[in-house]
Amino acid sequence: MTDPMILSGTANNIDSLRQNLIAGSQKVQQQIIPQLANLGNEGLEVLQEFLLKRRDTPATWIDGNAYQVVYNSDAPTAKEFLETNFPEGIVPLKSDCGISYNSLQQLLTRQEFQAADLLTIQKMCEVAGPTTVQRKWLYFTDVDNFPIQDLRTINHLWLVHSEGKFGFSVQREIWLGLGKNWINLWTKIGWKSGNNWTRYPHEFTWDLSAPRGHLPLSNQLRGVRVMSSLLNHPAWNT
Repeated sequence: MTDPMILSGTANNIDSLRQNLIAGSQKVQQQIIPQLANLGNEGLEVLQEFLLKRRDTPATWIDGNAYQVVYNSDAPTAKEFLETNFPEGIVPLKSDCGISYNSLQQLLTRQEFQAADLLTIQKMCEVAGPTTVQRKWLYFTDVDNFPIQDLRTINHLWLVHSEGKFGFSVQREIWLGLGKNWINLWTKIGWKSGNNWTRYPHEFTWDLSAPRGHLPLSNQLRGVRVMSSLLNHPAWNT
């Protein structure tokens, strides 16, 4: 028989974690989520409750962390919870041209960043049209005409599922902070070291140990025009 005092202590601990998860800073929340993950079903219930309470507001990377714990759980209740409440994932997959981003969300949820990077370019080519799909890479004019909603969806997916480290908006923030200096940007995000470009794919880092802004690559090997169009896109103006 389990000691009632132990049960009481566990309940008090979960209540404390629940309160801090709701009211704490992002740093505190980031520390609490793995603690809840280690508490079995009771911890999962708290994370599910947290996700439901925040469902009507845009997902942040904290929501992404909580979602990934539930997603990776073997508990049947976790799978049922996600199928019922988040059938497509935690980020609304909005598109102005009928493109499905479900597979991209799944890859990013599992943090399969190399596969997600390839799929990101494929999806962007789909948006641009059949000619670009055949070409398999983007002209800067394709990016200039890219729908705002789709670019925001792709960016939001990367942000939410990378602890806020990856995404076009992150690259833009770093670029602006460097006074729009491209040479310094390439070094800062790990695309260049000295005079040497980072070689694809083996010299890139496909996990969260990468420099902030390292991914997605967005035609990294095709010069500055595509990147310039991405970082100057009107999607970031509002």
